[in-house]
Amino acid sequence: MKRRAQVLVVDDEQNVRKVLGALLTQAGYLVASAASGKEALEQVRSQDPDLVICDLKMPGMDGLEVLVEMRAEFPEIPVVLLTAHGTVETAVEAMKRGAHDFLTKPFDRDKILEIVGKAVAQAGRARQEFQGPLAQDERCGLVGASPAMAAVRQMVERVAPSVATVLITGETGTGKELVAEAVHRLSPRQAGPLVRINCGALPETLVEAELFGHERGAFTGADRAKPGRFELAHEGTLFLDEIGELPLPAQVKLLRVLQDGQIDRVGGTQPRRIDVRLVAATNRDLAVMVEQGRFRQDLLYRLRVVEIRVPPLHERREDIPSLVTVFLEKSARRLQRPRPTASPEALAALASRSWPGNVRELENAVERALLFSEGPVLTPADFSLPEAAPSPLPVTPPTDGSASDLKTTTRSVARDAQRRLILAVLEATGGNVTRSAERLGLSRRGLQIKMKEYGLRDAP
Repeated sequence: MKRRAQVLVVDDEQNVRKVLGALLTQAGYLVASAASGKEALEQVRSQDPDLVICDLKMPGMDGLEVLVEMRAEFPEIPVVLLTAHGTVETAVEAMKRGAHDFLTKPFDRDKILEIVGKAVAQAGRARQEFQGPLAQDERCGLVGASPAMAAVRQMVERVAPSVATVLITGETGTGKELVAEAVHRLSPRQAGPLVRINCGALPETLVEAELFGHERGAFTGADRAKPGRFELAHEGTLFLDEIGELPLPAQVKLLRVLQDGQIDRVGGTQPRRIDVRLVAATNRDLAVMVEQGRFRQDLLYRLRVVEIRVPPLHERREDIPSLVTVFLEKSARRLQRPRPTASPEALAALASRSWPGNVRELENAVERALLFSEGPVLTPADFSLPEAAPSPLPVTPPTDGSASDLKTTTRSVARDAQRRLILAVLEATGGNVTRSAERLGLSRRGLQIKMKEYGLRDAP
């Protein structure tokens, strides 16, 4: 689905905001509004719009002052100035200061839409310049720049185009369902259904009916025929979560479906052919369950055509900043609250924890902190955590007899930590330099210099 561009309309007159907002909404844009220059800049920092249309004459901060601030902080976002007092001199001055264009009131509808279209296209090109290759993993939808998550992404992208059955393993809360969604979304079946079922949540007496369907009168209470999850997933993907909880009789029937591509409804007499790609997940060691006689070995072989292991959070601590950013944005939208940022001290404290509940536990901690915080920056106290330094990166002493003084080693470790943190935040913002700089506590130019220094992209 194509992303809808967002336009911020800034005017101290409510009627102008309403009329212009309605016009742009009808044209398919997402519209936000602000009644003052100060409010406009706050919204730009929190919402990152594609275009700002700002009145020139406003009390307090006027349109030219907003333009100057925008050019300094957000040069990739175009600004169109709007005024009822248009003169050639004012227009020239606005264009000199970097305005994309200039419009007078009362404005012409076609002219407005023409200029907005050009400005949004310009913004799109500017964003692409800042994103570069960093946005390539967005299609996978898995957050994290760590080597462990890079390996997961690579495996997903290699296996998704095939029809191979996939077994996803990992501890509870690591995000196995997100990996299953990524496999489906990147597959040729993406237009088909993705049907999910948690095997552990099914009553044992109803497992087969839920998976394979049943005919009318097949058992007490079956007053009508009902398709099972396999039929519902025809020409799509079926995700069986916690497959280790599947009872042995259902395992036998599942094995037959994987072998023959046919299902038998409970109480039915005719097999039904289905076209389903199966993805399963478990937090158990199925090989141990095979030894215990609780899981069929032949079914394990069928499921483990491709195995993707999702790492626990303590193996990917460098992903915590980007995960926190994503969870803050998600929770702020859902709770309809301003999105704060996490302080470096808070991120260090979060990175020092073991997180036995993994990503799910971290997400809950972020939402709880957002609910009870009062300021724009979250501290360790908001997470109910003691301040702590990040877990130390491994340092390998030289083996060639060269000197390894403390200053050199410390500098090397600090550079590596900085590079990882910058890369994680850039990934979380889709490569947006302006938003990343704000979250890192740097100026935009300062971040560009760091990115060039660490080879993340060429600075302009």
